Amino acid sequence: MIETAVESRLASWLDLRKKIDRLDDPLELIAEYWKNISFTAYNRYIDPYNQRSWPTPWEIIERNIYDDFTLAIMIGYTLLLTNKYSTSVIEIKTMVDKDQKKLYNVVYVDNDWALNFDSFPIKAQDIPDSFHIENLVILERPR
Repeated sequence: MIETAVESRLASWLDLRKKIDRLDDPLELIAEYWKNISFTAYNRYIDPYNQRSWPTPWEIIERNIYDDFTLAIMIGYTLLLTNKYSTSVIEIKTMVDKDQKKLYNVVYVDNDWALNFDSFPIKAQDIPDSFHIENLVILERPR
């Protein structure tokens, strides 16, 4: 998300969720929206392996610090906080290639679509077989 006041970022995120509910196929819109964030290599506020330590999505937006895992969380929360995807199974799979050179936090939507692997949504079956799952989180609606 670009550098704006926290109220503007929250309003923009709410507007995105409203648009998602109106579109037949909103996954590209989600990918496009989240590619405009201020990206950092490491977010010390998020421990991918301790879900209890995760801030709420509103706190994440307030801090405005996004690494690959934080981005995956926000994509998942964006989906779960819409009417269209509120009952979907949203998983974050931390995947590593066989040479341990690439790590992705991929958001799976009903085990059909994958986001945060490429710059656009892809079919989950198109994730290369050379990746193994290091961590799996089934995301729930935030508190």
